Amino acid sequence: MEHAHRLAVPHHSLPSYAPGQHLTGGEEISRSWQRCRQAGLAPERNRIDGPHYSAAELREAADRRATLITQSRPVIDYIYGQIRDSGCLLLLSDENGFLLDSLGDTDFGSRAAQVALKPGACWAEDFRGTNAIGTALFEAKPIVVNGTEHYLRHNGFLSCAAAPLVEPSGKLLGVIDISCDARAYHPHTFGLVRAAAQMIENRIFEITFRAATKLRFHISSACLGSVMEGALALSDDGRLLGANRAGFDLLHLKPADIGRLTVPELFGLPLSTLLDQDRHAQGRPLPISLPKLGKIFVTIDQFRLPYFRAADPAPARAKPDRLAALDTGDERVKKAIAQIRRVLEKPVPILLQGETGTGKDFFARAIHAAGPRAEKPFVAVNCAALPETLIESELFGHTPGAFTGARREGAPGRIREAHGGTLFLDEIGDMPVQMQTRLLQVLETREVTPLGGGKPQKVDFQLISATHCDLAARIAEQKFRADLFYRLNGLAIHLPPLRDRTDFKTLIDALLSGEAAGRPPITLSAALADTFQTYFWPGNIRQLASTLRTACMMLDDTETVLDWPHLSETARAELLAKPPAPATPCAGSLRAHSDAVIAQTLAAANGNIAAAARKLRISRNTLYRRLNAVS
Repeated sequence: MEHAHRLAVPHHSLPSYAPGQHLTGGEEISRSWQRCRQAGLAPERNRIDGPHYSAAELREAADRRATLITQSRPVIDYIYGQIRDSGCLLLLSDENGFLLDSLGDTDFGSRAAQVALKPGACWAEDFRGTNAIGTALFEAKPIVVNGTEHYLRHNGFLSCAAAPLVEPSGKLLGVIDISCDARAYHPHTFGLVRAAAQMIENRIFEITFRAATKLRFHISSACLGSVMEGALALSDDGRLLGANRAGFDLLHLKPADIGRLTVPELFGLPLSTLLDQDRHAQGRPLPISLPKLGKIFVTIDQFRLPYFRAADPAPARAKPDRLAALDTGDERVKKAIAQIRRVLEKPVPILLQGETGTGKDFFARAIHAAGPRAEKPFVAVNCAALPETLIESELFGHTPGAFTGARREGAPGRIREAHGGTLFLDEIGDMPVQMQTRLLQVLETREVTPLGGGKPQKVDFQLISATHCDLAARIAEQKFRADLFYRLNGLAIHLPPLRDRTDFKTLIDALLSGEAAGRPPITLSAALADTFQTYFWPGNIRQLASTLRTACMMLDDTETVLDWPHLSETARAELLAKPPAPATPCAGSLRAHSDAVIAQTLAAANGNIAAAARKLRISRNTLYRRLNAVS
């Protein structure tokens, strides 16, 4: 359960990171001390009995913020690699100040734990006084709280730099923090924590809108592909779906602009015109003049299958066989395609399973394009990206005035929009249980009743679902309905992770061919090819495609070989990160061997459950169950 705290965290403004901004010791600290006095805190109190998650509550909180934790951890690992042995601790909190994850040097970590600077503790300002995490949340700004600037004297030995993290919608997600002994603080720490925040937010932006058209821009073409580029996600009709921090800052956007502004309002041109210009530019940035910003450079990522670039982006008119195009030599993929072909003409639901980034959304579109419904709508719904308050009306539609904020004319809902075509439910494992019940009813009756009443409407669609979750485990945890699982699981297809595929080089060649877009063939340098081959690729094909796409944009017109200088800062950091340590085989039973592997991996991860689960390629819940069974 969530713990409430006395001072509300304002979510009205988006954090802004001005170059060189340093907020320690200023008005923010003064305002924070005033709030602390008003909250009844006494500086001399050494121990604050604030809220603290139990082990079970921390696991539940980690599940709710899985995307935040998953996308933050590689950045935390990278930043820690830069400051290792400097006596620092990196911390990740949620939007209420509860600590979710930590990584740092053992000596300082032990001292920090004495003031509850560890996962599960709450560092909201009204419980811990002025501190970087709680004050950054309240002020919605990056901040440094150094030594005696902490309101509680007990925390005076700390120096902390923190930066808020926000969703592409502008909603506050949490805080990334670097804490150390006040005597060891270095001003560069503030720059590190702000850079870490932007890297995390960019990762969340990319995974949230992986299947959307994305427009990237900056006033300098050299900054495209870097952490400084602005990025917008757009709907098919050119409406703004979300933005990264640089996008908000460069265009002076507000959270209220999300879902409201359109491409013509932002850039003075229709989306179709920009797409046409982008195609003719053949990968080169487009120069565009804006009234307030002046000249900017723009590139556009259009959603497309990663293995080939179709001449016509419309699935119904594309000439290549989309399923055949996905067969690049891996036997498991070839077998999956053969199984899919057997049910294309039949009303059999298809369940695509595999890690994030393995190409489930591409497979779904290829299935639709290769099937008898190719001329009909393909409607994709990301069940994890929709807020719980909107998912019901988004899926099932609503009548006019059905609820506060409903469209005046009502809405048909995504299921009715898929009538005659294909409904693709991505991340189905993250659908709320009450919505699962309604979806099951639709699948059984083939009728949809909109929110707010009205006459049930008949629907006919091919159903494709996808998930990275272990649905059997979620059923055991009563987070997924078993009867819905059986409805979805007509044909289950498991897509292998990139690291296990035997067609890795062919995939790279196909991706580079698609990015070349009329220029001479592009290849990898020998050094980069070797690194690519041995890298773990936790983001799978999506990560590989994004890495190559951004690197290709950095090539000069005469260059044909991609090398390390062409990679973005984030890509270089990820490729150079320390790979998971291999487990040492041990004698005994299979169960004993797996227990030993778990113990070794957990030790290598310094007890961090999330990191160990990633290295073991299992969910956190599965790892918790195994640990409980051992104990």
